[in-house]
Amino acid sequence: MPGVDEILLPGERGDAFAAEVKRNGCINVEANLWRDLQALAAEYVSPAGAPPPAAAGKRTPGGANGWGIATRLVHPESSVEDPFMATAPPLYQTATFAQPSATTNGPYDYTRSGNPTRDLLEMQMAELEGATRGFAFSSGMSALMTVTRLVRSGERIVTGEDIYGGTSRLLGQVVPKVGIEVINVDTNDLAAVKAAIDGGNTTMVMLESPTNPRLQITDIRAISQMAHAKGALVCVDNSIMAPVFQSPLDLGADISMTSATKFISGHSDLTGGILTCRGEQLAKDIYFHQNAEGTLLGPFDCWLALRGLKTMALRMEKQQANTMVIARWLEAHPLVSKVNYPGLESNVGYALHASQASGAGSILSFATGNVELSKIVVEETKLFKITVSFGNTFNPKP
Repeated sequence: MPGVDEILLPGERGDAFAAEVKRNGCINVEANLWRDLQALAAEYVSPAGAPPPAAAGKRTPGGANGWGIATRLVHPESSVEDPFMATAPPLYQTATFAQPSATTNGPYDYTRSGNPTRDLLEMQMAELEGATRGFAFSSGMSALMTVTRLVRSGERIVTGEDIYGGTSRLLGQVVPKVGIEVINVDTNDLAAVKAAIDGGNTTMVMLESPTNPRLQITDIRAISQMAHAKGALVCVDNSIMAPVFQSPLDLGADISMTSATKFISGHSDLTGGILTCRGEQLAKDIYFHQNAEGTLLGPFDCWLALRGLKTMALRMEKQQANTMVIARWLEAHPLVSKVNYPGLESNVGYALHASQASGAGSILSFATGNVELSKIVVEETKLFKITVSFGNTFNPKP
């Protein structure tokens, strides 16, 4: 055809480029790409012998490969046997599994007791938090209810006075029915916490940091040491930070609870809760109650959670960056009297939070001192809805 000098088969253009690179001993990089690479190198790459630079919102690399949290979310070490080697996690949407014979059992029998899709989610969460084992529940509250099953009648649970409403209802109205004593204490007052732990038959301490809703910071390390000296277990609700920004198990806790409804899902399309723990016997105890009481997360919701994990770091880091802009704007606003956000230097728990978490997250609250003004702010914002959860994406108001 006129104007056609050559016909290229698939791969020939790349082969020619590779040959030119080999001849020249260098790769020609487009100017904008080169500029972006230099910016990334300045943030992530250190000179020889220097410690790596601290990147905001990045947890210390971990896992068997030493990868960062974002990479580990996309490339989990865990896997289940899949004859088709699917690149996406397979969904085993089944209630029961056929057994090899009348006298032998396969790895799975009934989804309540185990399911390959749930195993993938539970194993990846355990990897992310450095845990012995992970467990996926039908909700965050069913996960926390299972935690309370580890406490017997006549024993004491010590918890905060600023905790999630569902947890407060569970500990205040349900758990005492079986003879378990619950003590609420200001977790910012370490002397009061120690007195509450030592003053009774304490076998469990249940914490939040940051707390919900006032975003107070709890010294997880110090309180874990107090609890362990008493022989008590420590459970931390890590839903606001998730594994991206905080690892309670690394701070001394025995159990970490993360609401899968929020940042793990990220899309308002499932309800779930994840427990991770350290210690074989503790893991066996938790599994016993999960299986016996049937509080598991279904296969499809597990599959959705696995999909959400892939982008969790990207979402949380961008949400955190946006929140910091809003927090500083609110802090300077004449109608705002106080902003609760652990990323602001003006917050009481700023230094403590920075010592135990790598990011401030994307949850904030603020006070105006005027109920009518606050009502207007809540009802007239265009990109926020009045809901009872966080960490998700919503359609804007009509």
